[in-house]
Amino acid sequence: MTGAQTTPTEPAESPERGRGSGIALLVIASCQLMVVLDITIVNIALPHIQTSLGFSTENLSWVINAYTLTFGGLLLLGGRLGDILGRRRVFISGVLLFVFASLLGGLSQESWQLLAARALQGVGGAVASPTALSLITTTFREGPERNRAFGVFAAVSAGGSAIGLLAGGLLVEWLDWRWVLFVNVPIGLLIVAATPRYIRESERHPGHFDLLGALTSTLGMVLLVYGFIRASEEGWSDSVTVAAFVAAVVFLALFILIEQRSRQPITPLWMFRDRNRAGVYAMMLSLAAAMFGMFFFLTLFVQNILGFSPLRAGLAFLPVSVIIAIGAGFASQLLPKWGPKPFMAVGAILAAVGLGWLTLTDVDSTYLGSILGPMLVFGFGMGLQFVSLTLMAVSGVESQEAGAASGILNATQQVGGSLGLSVLVTVFGTASRNEATDQVARFMAEATPAQRLEFRRSGQLPAPWSDQVLASGISSSFVVAAIFAVVAALIALIVIQVRPDDLKRLQGGAGLPVAQSEDAPANVADADARDGRPPQA
Repeated sequence: MTGAQTTPTEPAESPERGRGSGIALLVIASCQLMVVLDITIVNIALPHIQTSLGFSTENLSWVINAYTLTFGGLLLLGGRLGDILGRRRVFISGVLLFVFASLLGGLSQESWQLLAARALQGVGGAVASPTALSLITTTFREGPERNRAFGVFAAVSAGGSAIGLLAGGLLVEWLDWRWVLFVNVPIGLLIVAATPRYIRESERHPGHFDLLGALTSTLGMVLLVYGFIRASEEGWSDSVTVAAFVAAVVFLALFILIEQRSRQPITPLWMFRDRNRAGVYAMMLSLAAAMFGMFFFLTLFVQNILGFSPLRAGLAFLPVSVIIAIGAGFASQLLPKWGPKPFMAVGAILAAVGLGWLTLTDVDSTYLGSILGPMLVFGFGMGLQFVSLTLMAVSGVESQEAGAASGILNATQQVGGSLGLSVLVTVFGTASRNEATDQVARFMAEATPAQRLEFRRSGQLPAPWSDQVLASGISSSFVVAAIFAVVAALIALIVIQVRPDDLKRLQGGAGLPVAQSEDAPANVADADARDGRPPQA
């Protein structure tokens, strides 16, 4: 990210830097864990939220999108806030906002209240997450101590989704869906109480808040997502649908104009001039769209059709987290020899195969026979790509721009996931309506007079007819998810042009090592930390 240069806040040998470092790392890692797992922990609770607050399946996706859109849209701005106003101060503010929004969400009595709370959670997460990582650079000595801290932070970020699946299942099954939100309150308050005692404030740096850029981009994406979801319920010719798409185009066009003219843009558009980096961002957009959709619809499938309890559903998804980690480790070992392109292409193809396999699911599918295999293929493919995509995003950039490059990748993942989920929900809605027409005719032909009377009264098809409608819609959504993965594979094969030797050259010129000289005007650790990801080792 461009802007004020980052300088060290105190000498590396200061004795105060190491005091309570273990607790300081626990505080920072706990914040990141809380923010990261808040997607998957809520995912497991979706069927119960739908029943409790009366969401339609299409509108239920907003429980995820409201969080990811604000989180992804404001992530880069959150990093800038910490630079300019002081990282510890902003960190505490972000956590408090996250806690307050979590409390409001848990107390929600109407669907709109929960969505407002989730959007506010996303704002808090966008402020707290990049600032949490940046605090490592001002709390821990450069070298092994700081590297270990980055390692813990990265492990928490990677494992947060798996922990969220288990925690969500336990909380929903043993308590209530509201506790997937309430659980953030005591954790967040403990973080806020410990932060002033164990974490130092950073030096403030003069700079510019690109508020207009952040707001226009976020509003544009929200309206675009709303347009797709509205179309799934009301059709493409609906006046509100059309108005949403027009407004989205206007806001996104304004965003581009603002970024072109801003002295310190929140999204440096010159990052997209490099063919490989632009291809990486496009791949992440497509892959996140497929991944978010897979988890959303499979959560509904295993609980509503297979009848899994929330805890069993959480356990059912754990193999995906494990196989992603295995795939990432495999790619990390062989990247220096083969370069990133083979892993990006093969990984995307495997993801497409797994999603294509999931299109075969129907009401007679079983977890072991129809769900686990495709999830493992998909997960291994995604694991192959994550390391490669991250590496390509930051290779060949100047040290002071490494944070912006990686931050855009993170934001692309969140926004791409939201946009892709909205597209898949549109497909689901259309397919479900068509299938419902067929199932109603079959039901009326086979039902007893009492069943027909109940259907006319409630307007709801009983099982197994309703299950067939849901399964048909989900299967159709996986077709488009597979297309997203195919697009990513084509980008890897056609757009990405890098060889192993090229990667070595790029890394040699990018200043990627974690440890940098304390008297450097701007280092990768600080640059990466501003935008929410650990620097490359």
